[in-house]
Amino acid sequence: MAEEKKAQSSGVWPKVKPFVNGGASGMLATCVIQPIDMIKVRIQLGQGSAGSVTRNMLKEEGVRAFYKGLSAGLLRQATYTTARLGSFKMLTNKAIEANDGKPLPLYQKALCGLTAGAIGATVGSPADLALIRMQADATLPVAQRRNYTNAFHALYRIVADEGVLALWKGAGPTVVRAMALNMGMLASYDQSVEFFKDNVGLGEAATVVGASTISGFFAAACSLPFDYVKTQIQKMQPDASGKYPYTGSLDCAMKTLKAGGPFKFYTGFPVYCVRIAPHVMMTWIFLNQIQKAQKKIGL
Repeated sequence: MAEEKKAQSSGVWPKVKPFVNGGASGMLATCVIQPIDMIKVRIQLGQGSAGSVTRNMLKEEGVRAFYKGLSAGLLRQATYTTARLGSFKMLTNKAIEANDGKPLPLYQKALCGLTAGAIGATVGSPADLALIRMQADATLPVAQRRNYTNAFHALYRIVADEGVLALWKGAGPTVVRAMALNMGMLASYDQSVEFFKDNVGLGEAATVVGASTISGFFAAACSLPFDYVKTQIQKMQPDASGKYPYTGSLDCAMKTLKAGGPFKFYTGFPVYCVRIAPHVMMTWIFLNQIQKAQKKIGL
């Protein structure tokens, strides 16, 4: 039995397990959060408040509009979250080994989160671009709409019309935003779990809910300015002369700062926070349940 466990722990599954679990939990959370994410994108595109956006979508497009881009959202989680959560687990495990098995200080967790976010965003950037374009399509004039039918059709059209490298259009702000988000989300979650378990003495369920709520807030606060710039870059269209409104993420940030001040970057923060926090909570809860189920069946 001991030899069987040793063989199992040294096989392929333990290495891929954090990636599989991360992707599965992220995809399950996305199925629940997709409508809120859709409203957040419409607010950032200047269509009004959360209430007016919701009413207009229901009136003009119907309930299905809230799930437009779901296929791209699931593909994004299958790439981005698989890579970031799997990478974070591997990086923290290596760091704990180097630290003689002692808990990591917050700054090391933050560094692991930054690195995992960069890896995940690089892998998931094409799916993220497809998601943003599908969600923003209905806001464009009819003549400018791309009319993607699903995520794979969007990726095919982007490659055919704009070239392979266009899949990473806006990847710079996407990676920076992911690094900020994951630094806030992953480091604060691990730190909060340790605090609630060791100092407060909460049970497992209360610890997961409390820690994920804290990490959701920090993820939103750290990442929204970068998310705003990323969305503006990915949705921009050339004018009649073929000139884009922004030359890059820095140009977009400076023009936004000049036109609307620093708080412009936090447009839609309440909805963004409401979207991020529940997604984080459900991702951790689903991950916790998946790990429990795997323990029961000996995986």
